Amino acid sequence: MPLKWLLFWQPNAGTTVNTQVLGEITQCVESINTVKGGRWKNTLNYYRPNSRDQSTANLADYPRDLMGITLQEQPDKYYFIIHGQRIVVEADTMIPMIMEKLQSYRARVSINFEGYQYQLGDFQLRVGKMVTTTADSLKGIVMEMEYLPISSLDKSRHIMEEFLDMWQEIVSRRSMPGRFMHIEANFAEYGLPDNYTSHHSVVQYGAMMNHLLSTGRN
Repeated sequence: MPLKWLLFWQPNAGTTVNTQVLGEITQCVESINTVKGGRWKNTLNYYRPNSRDQSTANLADYPRDLMGITLQEQPDKYYFIIHGQRIVVEADTMIPMIMEKLQSYRARVSINFEGYQYQLGDFQLRVGKMVTTTADSLKGIVMEMEYLPISSLDKSRHIMEEFLDMWQEIVSRRSMPGRFMHIEANFAEYGLPDNYTSHHSVVQYGAMMNHLLSTGRN
C-alpha cells in the first residue's frame, strides 16, 4: 500500500490550536492546485482494564497501555497497539463489542481525527481536526501525507522530506503561529518491514499521541 507520514501541528510558544489556524491550513492546501476529495475519519480509543470483577493479581496480567484504532483505509479491521510490549494486533471490527460484553476492558477516552482529503499529483493529503467524541472542542490538527507510487520507507524518504520542506515553506509564507511536525516512529521495534502497511499507520498514530501526552499537549 502507499506510504504515508503522519504530521501534527505544533503551535508556537504562547499560542494555541484553534479553528482559525485549521481554516488557514486548509486554505494553504487548496492554494496549491489540489483536487478536493471526500471526507476521511480515523478513531482512536484508549482502554483500561475493567477492575470491577477482577482481582488485583489478575489485573497485573492485563496491559494498561492498550490503544485501539480504526483506519478509513481498512474499514473492516480494528487495530490494537501495546506500546510497552511493542505489539500491533489486527482484529475484526466486532472486537470492541466483544470486549465490552466480556467486560475485560472499557474505553477511557475516544478521539476522532476527521477532515477532507486532497489530491496533488502523486500525493494524497488528508487534513483534519483532532477532537474527543464527548466534546467538539479542537484538541489538535493533523495531516496525513501519502505518496501513492512507492511503499518502501527507505526509497521514499528523500521525496517525502522534499515535499515536507516545500509544504513548510508554503505555511511559513502566511506567517502562521506554528509548523507541522513529523515524529520518527521506530517501526523496527514492532517488527515491521520496509514496505508500508496499515500497521505502520497504527504505530505512527501511537507515537504521535505518546508525544502529545508527554508534552502536555492533549
